[in-house]
Amino acid sequence: MATEIESIVINMAKVAKQASIKIAKCSTKKKNEVLLNIANKLLQNKEEIKQENQKDILFAKEKGLSSAMIERLTIKEATIYSMSQGLHDVVKLEDPVGAISKTWRRPNGLEVSRMRIPIGVIGIIYESRPNVTIDSAGLCLKAGNSVILRGGSEALNSNQILSKIISDALSEADLPKEIVQVVPIRDREAVEILLCQEESIDLIIPRGGEGLIRFVVENSKIPVLKHYKGVCHVFVDDSANLNMAEEICFNAKVQRPGVCNAMETMLVHSSVASNFLTKMGDKFRKAGVEIRGCKRTCEILSYAKPAVEEDWPAEYLDLILAVKIVDDMDGALSHISKYSSNHTESIVTSNYDKARRFLREVDSSVVLVNASTRFNDGGELGLGAEIGISTSKLHAFGPMGLEELTTTKFIVFGDGQIRT
Repeated sequence: MATEIESIVINMAKVAKQASIKIAKCSTKKKNEVLLNIANKLLQNKEEIKQENQKDILFAKEKGLSSAMIERLTIKEATIYSMSQGLHDVVKLEDPVGAISKTWRRPNGLEVSRMRIPIGVIGIIYESRPNVTIDSAGLCLKAGNSVILRGGSEALNSNQILSKIISDALSEADLPKEIVQVVPIRDREAVEILLCQEESIDLIIPRGGEGLIRFVVENSKIPVLKHYKGVCHVFVDDSANLNMAEEICFNAKVQRPGVCNAMETMLVHSSVASNFLTKMGDKFRKAGVEIRGCKRTCEILSYAKPAVEEDWPAEYLDLILAVKIVDDMDGALSHISKYSSNHTESIVTSNYDKARRFLREVDSSVVLVNASTRFNDGGELGLGAEIGISTSKLHAFGPMGLEELTTTKFIVFGDGQIRT
């Protein structure tokens, strides 16, 4: 006999599947009207949102969550305005649904094309930040999908008031409120049940720490788009403009060290190591960066801590940086191949052939030449917004914008052809 939690989650998945048929057929105009209505309602209900958020903050403090987690959980007035503006930005994005690409004609006269269509039902499992609820709902809705959102247990009250606002906007547009649902259950059992609804849910996207993502991957019967962590590298080549390299590396590590596209390992060509590391190390040191270096790095920087094997695959998410001196391009590529998380890598070089080789051979979702790793972001790359970053390759690799929340089907026009 099904438990109460099981019954709730299974029903949510089933009605989301039914609702996905309605939103898939919805016009761009109507979807945009709903998004704008949600944006307005966020501002109209900002006091109620903040009141519900305060309940979550109290709950988080009672649970002993860190100050960093509570900061991510907190909804300020500026947060609400940002969520509202984010929906306005999604409205401005081109609707990918129905777009036709790659048309060709067969010898028998058949005209074959690919049409972009919604994925169907997407489950998103995430931690803490309530703004993810609005961001994810807005993007999935614009791409013609139903979505089931399961935020962190500490954000339940915030997510439920945001869910109500979205439901009201959908109902006012005569659309099923089940197009966007928030799982109203703190118990982790709800996640485990959600991950088994392969007949109703088409894709799972986890957003959060490595522990959450590995739990989802290990327990899901549904395809998962994921990235476990961001072990991002910058390679300073022997032909690099060292002033440029200094600015790029400093930005990649220091601007926001706690994000997945921050540099975690800096690779430096041996012929420029002494000159570059002396100046770069001082700059990092003044910014509070702890350097963990290979033997040759420690010989140049006496204050560097000796790196151990565990440092090379580490995602510090902090002002800590692993540094290794390599003898050539092959050494850099070999290190990246062994330790990269396939997230983001950058080369600083003035050698065109090396730049092209780096772009071709590095197997990461975003590969840059003479630019900071911090640019692996949907907004920065011109996607307008993103649902997350995928380091898996089916069906998306890198930042996931609206187009990545759709798939394609083949459409064929004929004039009576039969196969012989």
